[in-house]
Amino acid sequence: MQAETKKLFRTITTIAVPMMIQNGVSNAVSLLDNLMIGQVGTNEVSGVAISNQLIFIFYLVIFGATTGVGIFTAQYHGKGDTEGVRISFRFKLVANFVLTLICIGVFFLFSEQLISLFLKGEGEIEDVEQTLAIGMKYMKISLIGLVPLGIANAYSGTLRDIGKTGIPMASSIAAIFVNLIGNALLIFGLCGCPRLGAAGAAVATVISRFVELLILVIYTGTHPEKIPFIRGAFRHFKVPGKTAFQFTLRSLPLLLNESLWAIGITFLNQSYSLRSLSAVTAISIESTIYNVFMVAFVAMGEAVGIVIGHILGSGEVEKARRSAPKLIGLTVFCGLVSGILLAVVSPFFPGVYNTTDDIKHLATMIILIYGLVMPIYSFTHASYFVIRAGGNTFITFLFDSCFVWLVSVPAAYILSRFTEIPLLPMIAMVQSLEIIKALIGGLMVRSGIWAKNIVK
Repeated sequence: MQAETKKLFRTITTIAVPMMIQNGVSNAVSLLDNLMIGQVGTNEVSGVAISNQLIFIFYLVIFGATTGVGIFTAQYHGKGDTEGVRISFRFKLVANFVLTLICIGVFFLFSEQLISLFLKGEGEIEDVEQTLAIGMKYMKISLIGLVPLGIANAYSGTLRDIGKTGIPMASSIAAIFVNLIGNALLIFGLCGCPRLGAAGAAVATVISRFVELLILVIYTGTHPEKIPFIRGAFRHFKVPGKTAFQFTLRSLPLLLNESLWAIGITFLNQSYSLRSLSAVTAISIESTIYNVFMVAFVAMGEAVGIVIGHILGSGEVEKARRSAPKLIGLTVFCGLVSGILLAVVSPFFPGVYNTTDDIKHLATMIILIYGLVMPIYSFTHASYFVIRAGGNTFITFLFDSCFVWLVSVPAAYILSRFTEIPLLPMIAMVQSLEIIKALIGGLMVRSGIWAKNIVK
């Protein structure tokens, strides 16, 4: 292996491994949360799953806003421009706070209508009513935690963009264990605490969000020698007009992309739910274990974007073009290994839930389908971050969310509403369309049109 390639792999490993640990612990604890709720009952699993599917849209709205400006942050860091990093941090704080308030308003006013969209499949009326009530209560408690989550993302996103991935990892892990302990106490009423069921999981999550933010604020504020952008970051919140316009111009397509993509995925799951209420529970079980196994390729993909951004920011455009295929290949390898492992556990994982045998079988087959397509997802994920690293946010918008809405969503809509195709073949057909996206991504990366320095 060439010296340049070895150095490249060492660099991306240094960035990706803390992110893998953070995401891995987070998703492992989410798995335990889901299992705890799963011991309460099937309706609790479905109600929490639907609410989290909607809140997932908020996560990606904030992710789009943070990472859109993060393109500049990574290149500013590669250039050695601390003031540029500081300005981008301020912009993230303001943008995330405004977007958080908007999302809270929408979810608070329309939670009943949104959750009801997933309850139109076959099922007993009593189960539907109970699932709706559980989902609404969980949602309204969870909204309190969105404010600290939005602000924390501005901190952690900026730290990751400059390669300081250990701090967000530590804060997230601390919050995760607070969440886990809180869930055990409040879901089941242990140690004299009230037995709140699914609502207890929401309360524990809110507390953990404040813990995560507190750790980030304290550590960052007390270590300016390691994190120089924090010096003077709060003297004012002004951002130069031209710079704010550039941030907005680059971020808006990503914000729209992440929002539309999340809504698109939510629409796919809503289409699957039309087959039966059991589909909601089975997909919830699948997504819980899938999120644990996808951490490797997801972290690698994000690290690819950061590393390529640093290389472009330093002015080495040709090096970035040479490095991209190697990093994508490493990400696909992670996705392949993860997909094989996911397929291996697919017959066993659903058995730990307190639900019917039919739902367990359905969940097993859905897990197997997603395990088979995981290598393809890892390729498109890494390609997305390579293209985005050069600031081509409009192209990434076309590549990502437009594909979902022009290909995947119409396919799911037609299959769910105008055919009698069973759930499993429908999911397999929709997921297999990712091959088309992979071919497009490969051509775009190979063309090199993404390789640009935007902070000269």
